[in-house]
Amino acid sequence: MSNSNFRTIPVRAPDTAKDPRPMTVTSDSFADGETIPNAFVFTGCGGQNQSPQLSWSGVPNGAKSFAITCFDPDAPTGCGYWHWLTFNLPANTTSIGAGSGTGKSPAGGRSGYNDFGATAYAGPCPPKGDSAHTYVFTVYALDVESVEDGETARRRVLRTEHSRLGLQQQSLDRQLPGG
Repeated sequence: MSNSNFRTIPVRAPDTAKDPRPMTVTSDSFADGETIPNAFVFTGCGGQNQSPQLSWSGVPNGAKSFAITCFDPDAPTGCGYWHWLTFNLPANTTSIGAGSGTGKSPAGGRSGYNDFGATAYAGPCPPKGDSAHTYVFTVYALDVESVEDGETARRRVLRTEHSRLGLQQQSLDRQLPGG
């Protein structure tokens, strides 16, 4: 029996990484298991709102650019909170310095809108009384040289297209207790 109110649409799983080598992300700004230092915390929570230093290695063959995000999955929004999106970092980039994404885009890249509505790094700032939040800094190796600017860049890199474009991603998790 056929129901004409429904139609079939094709769905496929995201592509697997094209290069199985693991990419590694490290930071001189944070030590493993350490609370995020005040220099990298949002000014509204008493910090200095500097973007952290990040380095990556083990880049997959074919990487043409990089994107970096900072995401708080514990934010009380029901869907987390995006603190940072920078993209179109050149393929020869292997690190960004502390403060390089503060008020601008690092390494000649571009910045997309975060959930603060800004196009720059906006540091961690969990609501007063919340338990510790985890902040996930992710570096994406992409197989395209350029991603469109603006709000569409975030959707492309983060939600749907990175599974097609992305060669590999690796994250670095850090915590900050609620204020």
